[in-house]
Amino acid sequence: MALPPSKSKLRDYLTSAWRTDPAERRLVRKIDFFILTFCCLSYFLNYLDRSNVANAYVSGMKEDLGFQGNQLNQINTCFTVGYVLGQIPSNLSLHYVKPRVFFPAMMVGWAALTMLTAATRSPQAIMAIRFFQGVAEASTFVGTHYVLGSWYTERELGKRSGVFTASGLAGTMIGGFIQSGIYASLDNRHGLRGWRWLFLVDGIITLPVAVYGFLLFPDTPATTTAPYLTAAERALAVSRLELHDRAVEPAHGAAYEASSSASSPDHDGNSQPHSNKDASDTSPLTWTFAKTVLTSWEWWGFVVLWTIAGETESFSSNSLLALYMKTPPSSSSSSSSSSQQPAYTVRQLNDYPTGVPAVGIASTLFWAALTDFLGGKRYLVGYFIGATGVATSAMVLAAQRMVERAPGGGAAEVEVGRATAVVFAAYYWAGAVYACQATFFAWANDAMRRRREPVFRSVVLAGMNLGSNAVNAWWSIVFYGASMAPWFTKGMYAMIATSVALAVWTAGLSYVSSRAERLSRKHGGTCLSSGDGRAAQVENQHDTTGG
Repeated sequence: MALPPSKSKLRDYLTSAWRTDPAERRLVRKIDFFILTFCCLSYFLNYLDRSNVANAYVSGMKEDLGFQGNQLNQINTCFTVGYVLGQIPSNLSLHYVKPRVFFPAMMVGWAALTMLTAATRSPQAIMAIRFFQGVAEASTFVGTHYVLGSWYTERELGKRSGVFTASGLAGTMIGGFIQSGIYASLDNRHGLRGWRWLFLVDGIITLPVAVYGFLLFPDTPATTTAPYLTAAERALAVSRLELHDRAVEPAHGAAYEASSSASSPDHDGNSQPHSNKDASDTSPLTWTFAKTVLTSWEWWGFVVLWTIAGETESFSSNSLLALYMKTPPSSSSSSSSSSQQPAYTVRQLNDYPTGVPAVGIASTLFWAALTDFLGGKRYLVGYFIGATGVATSAMVLAAQRMVERAPGGGAAEVEVGRATAVVFAAYYWAGAVYACQATFFAWANDAMRRRREPVFRSVVLAGMNLGSNAVNAWWSIVFYGASMAPWFTKGMYAMIATSVALAVWTAGLSYVSSRAERLSRKHGGTCLSSGDGRAAQVENQHDTTGG
């Protein structure tokens, strides 16, 4: 698929002018609407649910339920454990259950659990509920990245991944405003505190989105039965990815067949797409398949990458700015918490931290678009995140020293004010690290789609999130416990180390990935992973383990 010459690469990218086939334009517009609306709404609600625990905590839940010590972190850990356990089973379930059924079913499950949280009377009850919510919500993030990688070409994927990731951050950002609005309008209405109303509203608004997904989500190109796609469009959805992959890997043996050959007549004589890369009746649950995955560079390279990168998001994912505000530094020369009343109102506690995901949205969309425009150079984000992590943690450490060294009296108040400004700036800037979500998962999709069957790709994507959350389950307690507020000193040094490690690992992975790409082209597109000798034949044997 040759791309036409252009006078403005940026204009062509932003307007998709390089896509000259009118039929392909119509197809992409349709799948953009139906895939992105459902996936973005579900991820928005997913993150709204996650952020609302912290919002409820600072809006009265802590006092009403008698939280002590690090129980908020323990609740987050229970969620994370469930989330980790659900990762690979959720993505493998897409091999057996259509996404159109599986995704909405999981949404109904977590909506019910969210509403149940409104009736809890102890932190322990919330811990139990959050564990099962983690299992249900595990389906959304990596499952969507798998679906996006099944529908979109390398030139399209980063932008869509960025829009999807930004929708989750919007849930975090808007969650604060929703909580402050509910607290103002519904607190003590019908005998329920405002934070309890928050969980009820959150669960109720999830249900219509689940119904929408069940009726109109298009599954994957080879399995779609969406009524708004014609038979020709279903065939094109399959063939255009194959043609694109040939265009970016010109050394693959023979050329792909024309798009008409990517379909076959069904029982009614209509043209239907067939692709064993997207669907197969063969189960992937074999020891050979497991060995192929676990001995591949893709598994270890991308799982470790996201395990490290996930911890650079700790400033934002653990609501450190909200906890800083909930336990403001003392105006004395020590860094202990003030025994006076909190300096911030409930509205401020919910509204001010929304600047963090706002920065994350801007950063995510910028880097997703830029790395698409630069031809898929996703690794650049790793260096940006590394520099950001070192700088922002150093700013918080500097602010802590400003307060500790401040003299008594009015001068101390001035230093606390300056330190607070530095802390706010650091946490807002740290929101930019969210850019690695879209770009790193797009990088993994890019690296595997042309050389690996989809079920392999789905397991690696799930493994990335599994590794990250397995570490985060204990990382947040060790380095960012609520009792460590407001400074989280150990966490700042952990952030510096993690950021440096991310930059180093990104450099190594980009080298290995580029080398594998060169070898793949040299050997006609076969997969040349180390470990299982049969792995080199996996991509050419699509009928062994469909996705």
